[in-house]
Amino acid sequence: MRAVDIIQHKRDGHELSSEEIAFLVKGYVNGDIPDYQMSAWAMAVYFKGMTARETGDLTLEMAQSGDQVDLSPIAGIKVDKHSTGGVGDKTTIVLAPLVAAAGVPVAKMSGRGLGHTGGTLDKLESISGFSVELEAEQFFKQVNEVGTAVIGQSGNITPADKKLYGLRDVTATVDSIPLIASSVMSKKIAAGADAIVLDVKTGSGAFMKTLDDSIALAQAMVDIGSHVGRQTIAVISDMDQPLGLGIGNALEVKEAIEVLNGKGPEDLQEVCLILGSQMLVLGGKAKDEQEARKILKGHLEDGSAMEKLRQLVRSQNGDVSQIDHPDTLPTAKRTIEVKAVKAGYVAAIQAESIGIAAMLLGAGRETKDSIIDLAVGIRLSKKIGDPVQPGDTLAVLHVNLEDEIKLEEIKEKVLESYQISKNEVQIPPLIYALVTREGVQRF
Repeated sequence: MRAVDIIQHKRDGHELSSEEIAFLVKGYVNGDIPDYQMSAWAMAVYFKGMTARETGDLTLEMAQSGDQVDLSPIAGIKVDKHSTGGVGDKTTIVLAPLVAAAGVPVAKMSGRGLGHTGGTLDKLESISGFSVELEAEQFFKQVNEVGTAVIGQSGNITPADKKLYGLRDVTATVDSIPLIASSVMSKKIAAGADAIVLDVKTGSGAFMKTLDDSIALAQAMVDIGSHVGRQTIAVISDMDQPLGLGIGNALEVKEAIEVLNGKGPEDLQEVCLILGSQMLVLGGKAKDEQEARKILKGHLEDGSAMEKLRQLVRSQNGDVSQIDHPDTLPTAKRTIEVKAVKAGYVAAIQAESIGIAAMLLGAGRETKDSIIDLAVGIRLSKKIGDPVQPGDTLAVLHVNLEDEIKLEEIKEKVLESYQISKNEVQIPPLIYALVTREGVQRF
């Protein structure tokens, strides 16, 4: 078997065999197949695509290329949640304690952010002392006792994916649905969960800008889950504006605490209830979404979800007093208001531009070596559909920067992210579709 023949088969639109895919992945990981041949294959996939079976085989090979986590020491059905990313997406900080309070173990391995804002690990490290590193035995013990743990990926997880993603990033082959789907799902499968709920974002602040592309990606990932025997469903949720109001690490932790206290932005609470309901159904704790939603709302109202967050923070050496007094979390030196210049209604908010503005304030990483400022970010005062008058505050910048010229540029970027209409506008739906192995249900 030769790599050049496999490249040619895919270039000509043929379906690759399981053996060919295994040969390619193993050869690339061990160095027998060079970057230039793997680049050619990735470009062939970009143009010719892959079948569901091919994508499933690729995912399994990448998952098996390194360490695989065995979660069998944890009792119950382990349900994982993965988001394809977005601006202001702090759902894991809400869902891990909320779903654990309902009796579904959440053994979560998360990452750090590169881009708009920090990842879940960065956000949790806004809490003084919070440790995202646990030995395997500690991890299993905590999930069994507390119901949840959130840690960084350790060991040699999916080295094939790491190597291939680095190559795709510099060869213009990142936005290939089969390659995106296999990249995401290989990590989820290697992480050992029994069932997976996917939050696939769509819109201006999402990786997939159109609903059709978001559904296609969701279908590909659900197909992979079915192929490898993991129950998988995907929710298509809106990212045409930031989720919630806060964008930035400590700001997002504060907002997650608000939601767990039964308050907070309605859109964030609703998305968490929808995703959490799916997790409870897959985890066998509810017969349907309606029952699951009622259970989750009960845990928000009686304080048990909030108590579960305290247990999570305490178990990972975080300062629990900051959960009860969020004003003691990292706070920026000053705030700057971005004000509307004309009257009307907020018709659109370019979520990606808001995310970039937050990154420029220091809330995210421009490079892997960038140091995040956990205190800074943006809090929105107006969202789509809200009326505005000249002088009304659209957003508040939480700032430690002293470069006034850069701050003016950031203010202008945030202002330009808001589109104001003379006429009333319809608020976009939060959820567009549910994708299961049975098909797509549009809302």
